[in-house]
Amino acid sequence: MSTVKTTVFDSHFHIIAPGYPIYPNQGFTPNSFTINDYLSSLKEFNLVGGAVVSGSFQKQDQTYLKDALNILGKGFVGVTQILSDSSDETILALNNQGVRAVRFNLKRGGSEDITKIKSFSQRVYDLASWHVELYVDAARLEPLMTTLVTLPRVSIDHLGLSSSGLKYLLSLAEKGVKVKASGFGRVDFDPAVAINNLYQANSDCLMFGSDLPSTRAPRPFCNEDVTLIKDTLGEPGASKVLWKNAQALYLRRQ
Repeated sequence: MSTVKTTVFDSHFHIIAPGYPIYPNQGFTPNSFTINDYLSSLKEFNLVGGAVVSGSFQKQDQTYLKDALNILGKGFVGVTQILSDSSDETILALNNQGVRAVRFNLKRGGSEDITKIKSFSQRVYDLASWHVELYVDAARLEPLMTTLVTLPRVSIDHLGLSSSGLKYLLSLAEKGVKVKASGFGRVDFDPAVAINNLYQANSDCLMFGSDLPSTRAPRPFCNEDVTLIKDTLGEPGASKVLWKNAQALYLRRQ
């Protein structure tokens, strides 16, 4: 008897394909992780789409991202790292190729400086309806709170990483900021408790991400991370977090 696969939209994963520029970051250079590697890793799920996220080690290279989106096809989008002086033509061309967000990497670097987030966020939103994504320890969010709630759309990676920042994350979630339920092996708290609290604060905020290939994570993604979401929220909450919320954000114009 066949088993029905759990449907997921993967809001956070990286493709590290051979032959494309890679920049060592903080002494780290990642191993390759191809599209075939990625699809094989999630073969137990009904994968309906996802977001290819540019890593610190890819800086402003767009070649890998364009090619990955072309190969992955319908349902997949990109999250890029471009600088604020990028031309309108560059942004619109990336938009046409499937990019839907700009990443600010406060944790590892490789992206535009956070001081540019307000003006740049408004510009890419007005131009292409993009949102911004932050890789940041939530303990560092307090001085950014006033700014973040004024931005058109915002997402924060990996449950904010630290227990000391959860209060800020919950406050932002209540105000409409999205949070990626990803990187469970990176956090210093019980992800099930945080997921439940964030879901209660705003049932539309959480978006599952595999974080594959989990570069530098103390514990990489495993299928049990999806089970944790299902066991914590049940239905229909798990469906919202595993695919519906992310599809609503990333594919709203398709």
